[in-house]
Amino acid sequence: MDKIRIGGVPEHFNLPIHLAIKKGWFEQEAIQVEWMDFPGGSGDMKEALRNGVADMCILLTEGIVTDILKGNPSKIVSGYVKTSLTWGIHTSINRAESHTSIFDKRIAISRFGSGSHLMPIVNAMMKDQTINENQFVEVKDINGGIRALNDNLADIFYWEKYTTKPYLEKGKLKKVDEFISPWPCFMIAATNQIIDSKPEVVSRLLKIIYKASQYFMELDNAVELVIEKFGLNKKDAARWYHATEWSINGWVSNKMLDGVLYSLKEAKIVGSETTTEGIIWKRNERS
Repeated sequence: MDKIRIGGVPEHFNLPIHLAIKKGWFEQEAIQVEWMDFPGGSGDMKEALRNGVADMCILLTEGIVTDILKGNPSKIVSGYVKTSLTWGIHTSINRAESHTSIFDKRIAISRFGSGSHLMPIVNAMMKDQTINENQFVEVKDINGGIRALNDNLADIFYWEKYTTKPYLEKGKLKKVDEFISPWPCFMIAATNQIIDSKPEVVSRLLKIIYKASQYFMELDNAVELVIEKFGLNKKDAARWYHATEWSINGWVSNKMLDGVLYSLKEAKIVGSETTTEGIIWKRNERS
């Protein structure tokens, strides 16, 4: 049986994969999946791919595109979530920040290169504002972000809207605005090592993920599963579920990637001569 180590955030987006593991769909195809939670998000996962800690990861699109362009020995092997991510922009309950006064503040980020780092830069760029690197404060994960805000170590924190909603309801955070990523939010990436050594296994695994995604999108009690596992209230779980669509094939749009690259160049995250050549896995006939 082939073993594949897959990483992702401990959030509702990865429920289809957890369902496939629970139902034994990977094992039926002679694949042993070892799931790895990465609370630190895409910044944490890109390091896991670079260091060979994980074979595949479900990462934010902008995070993995940026890191592959900066030398991560991995490729995007498939899309995963087709819809955009809605980022909540948060501050401490004791501060009076508004949506017009966020770009000159200290911004908590999980890691450099993570979505919580890149999205404020892209948001600022789209509003003709700028953010300096010395404004960022590394906090590792959502709990670190909350502590940084409430201990006055940072002023602003971007994190996925529905993941932070329970913290808002408990009075631990205050939301001042939202930002919707201008592209599909999650991609599946794999290391070059696993692609080169086990291309057929990667292909079989992806087909199971597509099957699981289709199953979850048609599941009558999907909203109840989200509530049970992640603690969202019924209204939020339903709103998130019905606004989210998963990929059921491996197609990745070149136009979308060009749009990501344009934003990264405009925000000066990558150089002006950078191209997206070579970041997508080109399957051969047998895989």
